[in-house]
Amino acid sequence: MRWIAYSVKCLLVGVLAMQVYFALQIMAWSFIDPSTTAFQRAERWRLCTWHWSCPIESRWVPYERIAASVKRAVLVSEDDIFFQHAGVRVSDMQKAWEKNQRLAKNKKAPVLRGGSTITQQLGKNLFLSSEQNYLRKGQELIITGLLELILSKERVFEIYLNSVEWGEGIFGIGAAAKHYFASTPNALSREQAASLASALPAPKCFDKVQYCRKGRIDYGARQEFILANMDRIALPK
Repeated sequence: MRWIAYSVKCLLVGVLAMQVYFALQIMAWSFIDPSTTAFQRAERWRLCTWHWSCPIESRWVPYERIAASVKRAVLVSEDDIFFQHAGVRVSDMQKAWEKNQRLAKNKKAPVLRGGSTITQQLGKNLFLSSEQNYLRKGQELIITGLLELILSKERVFEIYLNSVEWGEGIFGIGAAAKHYFASTPNALSREQAASLASALPAPKCFDKVQYCRKGRIDYGARQEFILANMDRIALPK
C-alpha cells in the first residue's frame, strides 16, 4: 500500500507543479507578449515538420491599435458578454453538458461542444492540446480561473486577438488583416471586421474549401448577424 500512497503523492505534486508553472507563465504575460501558443506550435509541426521555411503568419498588434469595430465584431461572434462574466458562462456550459449526455445516450462520441468563453478558448490555445476529454476540460477551467485572476480583461482580450487562428497558418488579427485585406487592424472597415469575425468558428474552412468537408458555414449570414449586433457591444473606456 505504501507504493500506492507514494504514487498518489507524486501525482498530486506533479499536478500542483504544473498549475504553478501555468500561473508563473500567465504572470509573465502581464508585461511580456506571448511569442507562441501550444496550438500554434502544433500547427507549425503539422504544416512544416522539420522545414525551416514555414507558411505561418503571425504579427503582434497592441490593443490600442486594433479598431473598436474589430473588437466588437469578435465579441458578437464569440462571447458577447466577455467583459461582464468571470471567465465562464455557466448556462452555456450546462447546455453543452446536456448535449454531450444526449450524444452519449445515442452511443455517439461525446465531443465537448460549445459553452467556451474567450478566456476558455485562450487558455486552451495557450497551453493545451486539441484532445477532447473531460480531464482536459477540467484543466482548461483551472487555467481560465488563473487568466481571469492574474490578467485584466483587456489583456486577456488582447492576447486572444493576437493568437487566435484565422485560417491555415494564420494567427492573430495582424496577420489576418494583412492576409485577407492587405490592411492593418486599425484600418479595417466594419464590413471587413465582421467578415473576419465570422470566420472564427471554423477559420480553416473560411480560408480553404478543402477544410469544409463537414458542411460549409454560411459566413455571409454570420457576417450580416455580426454587423447588425456590433453597435450593442459597449467596450470599456
